[in-house]
Amino acid sequence: MQIRELITIDKEIQGGQPVFAGTRVPVESLFDHLEAGVSLDEFLADFPSVTRQQAVDLLEAANKLLTSSNIEQLYAAVA
Repeated sequence: MQIRELITIDKEIQGGQPVFAGTRVPVESLFDHLEAGVSLDEFLADFPSVTRQQAVDLLEAANKLLTSSNIEQLYAAVA
């Protein structure tokens, strides 16, 4: 799945914060939950508008981005 199919950025939805496509759930909330030790199942129970496939696809996309040989470009983008 393409990242643009996973994430929506629209100033009219959550002030432009990246959200799971088709929802108002910020992408950041998934990472916050996982960081706090909350399981994926619990996250999905808290946010039923997010599908398991969306969450898994987003985590896979993040993994690819962070393990890419182009990681230097990411460093530059967030610096």
